[in-house]
Amino acid sequence: MPSAAAPQSEHLAAIDIGTNSLHGVVARLTATDDGGGPRIEILERQKEMVRLGSSAGDMRELSADAIDRAVAALDRFRQVAAVHEAPITAVATSAAREAENREVLIQRAWDEAGVHVEVISGPEEARLIHLGVLQAVPVFDRRLLLCDIGGGSTELLVGQRGEVEAARSLKLGAIRLTKRFFDGERLHPSAVDTCRRFVRSTLAPFAHEVADLELDVAVGSSGTIGALAEMAAVRATGVRPRSLNNQVLRRADLDELMAELTKATSLAERAQLPGLDPSRADIILAGAVILEQVLHAFDVEELLISDYALREGVLLDAWRRRHGGSLHHLSELRRRSVLDLAQAMDDDPAHSAQVARLALDLFDATGPRHGLGDAEREILEAAALLCNVGLFLSHSQHHKHSYYVIRGTDRLSGFNDGEVELIALVARYHRKSEPKTKHPEFAALRDDEQHVVRCLAGILRIAIGLDRNHASRVGEVAIDDRGDRLVLSVAPSGPADISLELYEAGARKDLLESVLGAPLEVVDRAAAT
Repeated sequence: MPSAAAPQSEHLAAIDIGTNSLHGVVARLTATDDGGGPRIEILERQKEMVRLGSSAGDMRELSADAIDRAVAALDRFRQVAAVHEAPITAVATSAAREAENREVLIQRAWDEAGVHVEVISGPEEARLIHLGVLQAVPVFDRRLLLCDIGGGSTELLVGQRGEVEAARSLKLGAIRLTKRFFDGERLHPSAVDTCRRFVRSTLAPFAHEVADLELDVAVGSSGTIGALAEMAAVRATGVRPRSLNNQVLRRADLDELMAELTKATSLAERAQLPGLDPSRADIILAGAVILEQVLHAFDVEELLISDYALREGVLLDAWRRRHGGSLHHLSELRRRSVLDLAQAMDDDPAHSAQVARLALDLFDATGPRHGLGDAEREILEAAALLCNVGLFLSHSQHHKHSYYVIRGTDRLSGFNDGEVELIALVARYHRKSEPKTKHPEFAALRDDEQHVVRCLAGILRIAIGLDRNHASRVGEVAIDDRGDRLVLSVAPSGPADISLELYEAGARKDLLESVLGAPLEVVDRAAAT
């Protein structure tokens, strides 16, 4: 009797470059029979305290020393991942997100460590943490409040059954608040109360926003929350727990810990507290104040601890991207976020939907020429649906406004920073000037990315011309590749005059002709036959 086929399995690696620490994990991910998320087996963990956000100022610049530490740690982890032949997905969070010189880190990470780093937005960070947490604690069917305290920011999320109902990234981090309120060898008598008031006021708008959502459970992740849970466990039992996952931290226990931390008026005294890793002694008080105020603001009595957080979420997201099947349309999460942004800022979404349909048909028809795949098709659809969001601000130069709206929004869930940049640039070049290397944003792309932008923008320009009247008069398009030239035949959706659409498409074809390396003729299908 033949044996059953072994479940699909592969090694993947993820790196989380935080404000305080760099975490790396290598795992074996194995598909499950139920078609749900894969089973994760952790093979390697690596953590280095690089203190990326330790420079002076409000996280606006990464110091040269911090970048050196981060790049060296990335190179060491790359070698660990290489042993397992595990491709790496690396993300950077608050410190890199806010730093004006983050490109230095990104470039050096690639040049010196061979690691491509994506800087992710706060809401995207919260989404990925949520994804990881749901694999570690049994709360899928319950509405949860998720709290993750990092060095530079705190991510808060309310969700249920994998859906994000509300999320915020707040500039409340253990390092950030330590530098602001506790930056000295001894604790100032009023510092804790001043910090509490600041945290409380920062939390208040989000607490008010979700006040009508009845929470079933609260979950905490991150090193800071884990450190506090470990201190509470040591106080209760005298021993460190072997695992914190699914442990419960009670608010009453945290209040007692706060009293101990406040009594320890010097860094040396805090470092001696039972259960505390001395390397966290300088930032633990700020982290404890944040968690204390979160529990009080959301009326949480017990916090469930998750061992999984951002890096495990990155692993799962990478798995889904590799095994999600052929994405001939935007994945549901991404598509919904694109449509939400378009609905909020596009006065004529029906026109954008028609343009997107025509653009995808053109993409498919020219596939043998451009050689792009499903990932680029997804970028094109998003750009087509969003290319007119800049009209919300002004008609003049609205293509440039669209770039800044797309680049600056936090609504595009599920896209990484590089994908958002490509979407924004394709939308920016849907009219007027073609992509040029004198444009800084375009020049910053790799050669292959520049090709993608040029090709997709070329397709989008023609699709826009084919709906010049905003009346959805064009029904079908087809490409006949005759070797020395391409013939685009266009059929109306009914007894409509499409002469203007044919003219406008022909007037906008130069960029695509350049990319595909052949002249393009636009013809009326009925007239051609």
